[in-house]
Amino acid sequence: MSTQDQAPYVAACPECDVDLRTETPNEIVEFYRRHYRVTGHDVEFERAQIDAAEDVTSDDLKDVIWELQEQYENGVPIGVVAAVMSDHGSSIGETLDEIHDVRMTGGLYEPQDDYLGAF
Repeated sequence: MSTQDQAPYVAACPECDVDLRTETPNEIVEFYRRHYRVTGHDVEFERAQIDAAEDVTSDDLKDVIWELQEQYENGVPIGVVAAVMSDHGSSIGETLDEIHDVRMTGGLYEPQDDYLGAF
């Protein structure tokens, strides 16, 4: 079994039958952004191995980030947020849209590009 077969993060486009297997959660978000821009198709998580994900009980984006941020020193990777929200029924696109909306109201900050914290 290759390293890519064991990758902790896997996402795919069900319409194109293309996928990405990676060690880095934010690469899934970049894959989504590129793929959506070119095709208009959503990309879905097939696998996301996040240690603290089972401890997150809320479906509210800000609460999810709040619960996860203790695990990450410089903000929660946006890919981790998208993966957890996916487990709660939100697509990657819906999560990114909601992140934008909540950031614009001052509820979230970005300590570094594509990493989030909650106030």
